[in-house]
Amino acid sequence: MLDDTLKSQLKSYLERVTKPFEIEASLDDFASARELQELLVEIAGMSDKITLKTGGQDARRPSFSLKRIGSDQSLRFAAIPLGHEFTSLVLALLWTGGHPPKVEADVIEQIKGLDGDFNFEVYMSLSCHNCPDVVQALSLMSVLNPKVKTVVVDGALFQDEVNAREVMAVPSVYLNGSHFGSGRMTVEEIVAKLDTGAATKDAAKLSAREAFDVLVVGGGPAGAAAAVYAARKGIRTGIAAERFGGQVNDTMAIENFISVLETDGPKFAMGLDAHVKAYGVDVMNLQRGEKLIPPSTPGGLVEVQLANGGTLKSKTVILSTGARWRNVNVPGEQEYKNKGVAYCPHCDGPLFKGKRVAVIGGGNSGVEAAIDLAGIVAHVTLIEFGDALRADAVLVNKLKSLPNVVIHTQAQTTELTGDGSKLNGLTYTDRASGQSHHIELEGVFVQIGLVPNTEWLKGVVELSKHGEIVVDAKGQTSVPGVFAAGDATTVPFKQIIIAAGDGAKAALAAFDHLMRN
Repeated sequence: MLDDTLKSQLKSYLERVTKPFEIEASLDDFASARELQELLVEIAGMSDKITLKTGGQDARRPSFSLKRIGSDQSLRFAAIPLGHEFTSLVLALLWTGGHPPKVEADVIEQIKGLDGDFNFEVYMSLSCHNCPDVVQALSLMSVLNPKVKTVVVDGALFQDEVNAREVMAVPSVYLNGSHFGSGRMTVEEIVAKLDTGAATKDAAKLSAREAFDVLVVGGGPAGAAAAVYAARKGIRTGIAAERFGGQVNDTMAIENFISVLETDGPKFAMGLDAHVKAYGVDVMNLQRGEKLIPPSTPGGLVEVQLANGGTLKSKTVILSTGARWRNVNVPGEQEYKNKGVAYCPHCDGPLFKGKRVAVIGGGNSGVEAAIDLAGIVAHVTLIEFGDALRADAVLVNKLKSLPNVVIHTQAQTTELTGDGSKLNGLTYTDRASGQSHHIELEGVFVQIGLVPNTEWLKGVVELSKHGEIVVDAKGQTSVPGVFAAGDATTVPFKQIIIAAGDGAKAALAAFDHLMRN
């Protein structure tokens, strides 16, 4: 199952195991069970602290559980966790074997203090780059607290179960049989949802912080660069981010960041986080700005009110709140979101294997999505509002060469239809003839660009007609002492490298502002 390089790496990792544990496999006669058994035999042979049993009787087969000897740990993988989930498997093995996790001490104490019965099921796909964070978070919680029980289910391997539950987006998490959440979630986010008193305590702690010299709001490439450049000046720097890494976390391949030949979004985001923390920046995760209050007097402090009720103060503020997927805004979109309407083809594509889907959007993202999906699903219909596809010629040519793809240009999506529980079609108007057409399908992937996260700033800083923060050549906004950088601003060409450069520039401008005032 594993090549020599992976075997060597895994064997060296397993040398860190200090406590004995058991792997118990529940198998059947199918090929997937034989593959899983082969993988588990290889793993068990790498450490004398691992015992493999193959007589498990769990209803989900193939699957396996990890249990530290003498503990009540309950962690099961109904999957062959390779692909994006191989790291999740390695970490689960290490944590079960006593290796300490790289998680803040207060988060570990929060997990251990959770009281109740928490039976989690998380549905994922091996090609999903958003899934490992959730899988790893719930795995860690099961290792640390026996009241948390977790089953990780590969949707492609257990398609009947996925169809019965109408899971159409991953990661999708269920708690005690009810839907708990979808999409990327960190361990801190999950714990915060379970520990209802945590938000109030966090708000009080945040409000008690002394004023910053530079406060960055947003943790994408622009925010991370701004924080690093500010901290290198030796001034008190903080960064409040709803999700560190921002939109980068949802990016599969990054091949145009100069000096880095190729990487992926989650790995790039981890690098941003490590770089910021290396300079002692006060990182405040899971924090969303809700109100910006300019100084009441010249040279006074800027205040940022947060969604949890806390307030941060700073001499200067850099806004780098980025952007999010743009909705198509037609009837049915919100009703069938995660019930057939999706935004991440890499994550959710495998759930539509053998089915009919549509992609809305003819730019690079839309055409790339259609090409990827064509290799998985039965048929792809691409819907483009304009007269022609806007993607690079090489992508358009590739798309047109695929036998199971149909392209409609001058097509305006007017409705996403369903039966009340899941999507069943798309209606569009031919803009040339005015005729309405309906396509029966099981999935729609929306790929029509981004919208800036600036609604909370309306009436405070100047925004363009598109909702972008208006900035000058130095990143200064209409409010003195408040700067902005990245995809939320009027700077053209939304690229990682441009956002990072603008973040650095905004930090230098903020430092210059501090020196002059």
